Amino acid sequence: RWMRSCFLACLVLLLSSSCAGMNVLNQLLGKGFAAPVVMGTEEMMCQKAHGTSAVPVQSNLRWGCDEQTADKICNYNRHYAEYSGYWERSATFLQEESEASGEITFYDSNTGKALFYGPRDRTWAEFVRESQAHGWPSFRDSEVNWDFVRVLPNGECISVDGTHLGHNLPDGRGNRYCINLVSVAGRPA
Repeated sequence: RWMRSCFLACLVLLLSSSCAGMNVLNQLLGKGFAAPVVMGTEEMMCQKAHGTSAVPVQSNLRWGCDEQTADKICNYNRHYAEYSGYWERSATFLQEESEASGEITFYDSNTGKALFYGPRDRTWAEFVRESQAHGWPSFRDSEVNWDFVRVLPNGECISVDGTHLGHNLPDGRGNRYCINLVSVAGRPA
């Protein structure tokens, strides 16, 4: 029994040490999310010219987001996140946006592609309240642009171009995408 547990632990470690291995591991575990989620593959996050992306983050990100923090989170990380509440305390998001802003488009900080729209199917106050409760901007299925956003079997949210965005953390109301503001503070391409 101990030997089998040790073997399985080694197998998981071996498989998770490479992009191809992670894909095999995820297929073996059969993990996934139901529609409308569009699943991605581990290969999308393999090494490219600039970390997991072909390009670095844009300069002059919206809402005063720090470019160095954004580059680290978007391109050179798989687990690191901006600190809880960054979007409220370090960025100017809440000073610049309000209910009067209407639906806001959130762009990939690397490519400028539209990734999220919000608030949609809820009020500004509901969007802010949920985001404050969790510490990061939180989006729902109807607010995701599935042309450019993917979810990996482990819940990691990424762009089709390899930008790390955050994670899908489903709750009693459905899928909830906790997204780093620095990952979606780009300007339109």
